Amino acid sequence: MNALPFSVYKRADRPYFLVQFKNPQGKFMPGISTKKKTEEEATQVALQWLRDGVPQKTPAFHELAIKETVIKIKSNKEAVTILSELKRLGWLQSYIMKETPAAESFISYLKGFWEWGTSPYIKEKLRKKHGIHKLHCKKQSQSIDQYWKPFFGEKYLGEISAVDIDAFITHMGDMDKSAARKNIVIKAGTKALRWAFSKGMIEQDPTRGHLLFSGDETSRKILTPSVASAVFRTPWKNERAKLANMLASVTGMRSGEILALQFKDIGADCLYVSHSWNPIDKRKRTKNLEPRTVEIPFAGLIKGLFELVQQNPWGVNPDSYVFWSEKNDDAPMQNKAFVKWLRVALVKAGYTKDKAKEYDFHGWRHFFTAYMVKKLDKKLLKGETGHLTDEMLDHYANHQTIGDRERIQAAKLETFAGLLPEQQNVLEYIITA
Repeated sequence: MNALPFSVYKRADRPYFLVQFKNPQGKFMPGISTKKKTEEEATQVALQWLRDGVPQKTPAFHELAIKETVIKIKSNKEAVTILSELKRLGWLQSYIMKETPAAESFISYLKGFWEWGTSPYIKEKLRKKHGIHKLHCKKQSQSIDQYWKPFFGEKYLGEISAVDIDAFITHMGDMDKSAARKNIVIKAGTKALRWAFSKGMIEQDPTRGHLLFSGDETSRKILTPSVASAVFRTPWKNERAKLANMLASVTGMRSGEILALQFKDIGADCLYVSHSWNPIDKRKRTKNLEPRTVEIPFAGLIKGLFELVQQNPWGVNPDSYVFWSEKNDDAPMQNKAFVKWLRVALVKAGYTKDKAKEYDFHGWRHFFTAYMVKKLDKKLLKGETGHLTDEMLDHYANHQTIGDRERIQAAKLETFAGLLPEQQNVLEYIITA
């Protein structure tokens, strides 16, 4: 009986003796050539290797044992056992098993995440009555193609780490884009990664702990009431665009909500806002899915809306669009006309073309909110604008309006009148200085 932890033998087709060491379980591992032609010499070499270790060019017998163990893996479960142990011991940070969600191409996953007809995420949003539109998904998919794909290339979903996301955010920070635009692009990927983690597709959430950009977003400009009045008293070539701008200025309605208005939505002194329009989604429920009544105490404006719908060249019925299209009987006009003719009117009112380009149609939503926030309880104002939170309402109201400086100065005089030594009236000082 061989009491040694190895066996020396020779094959008929080989000139040298080989040695087989036993693994910890007592089983023989693959043979190693001793480069010796006699059994005695081969045995001496094996004893030396047992004492000193196998020469570097030849795998050590414990390495062979590991290799033999790996070769004998027959199932995913056995592979996971070994990989999990290596991860526990710190040799692996993570691993990707073949034919698992983590092994999918990262960019393919992101594109599928925003694919309207097939995305499990979108289906879940719609099933749970959360607002999401095709236009938004299309734009996010475009962000994947334009920014994420060139940066991440052929990486797998399970490979993406927090370091990768940090590098991408830094990469976006070097681009000459607004903070808002950078954040939209970043969220096109990070939202998909968070969802993958929540569904157990990846082991870690690589998006945690990262800060987005702030502080450099361009502030949207709003007109003063006097300039707005002058603009609306200027003759417009496109009366529909003029009426849309007037409506937005006194209601804060979004352009898509104005486009979606139908004859049945016009009341005697109000509008029923329940839908929005865009070229991709067509007529869909509003952004927050909540219908609302918008008060219109201006008889002339209501009359203008009634008259406009009566001019619809495709006929008039309850579903006729108020801001109809000359080319389509089942769609409203294009909203780019709203801002085009607004800027033309601004130039007529005295603005340069470059200055007029600083104003857009959505600015009316800011205009309306900024001037109404001081006059209406926030609950009532949110009911008018359709904002769901005070935070978002405050974002739209964060503009200086006519009379702000005077109110601040009056409040300071009233509060701190006795605080300082008697002061000369500022206006008198400027005049006499």
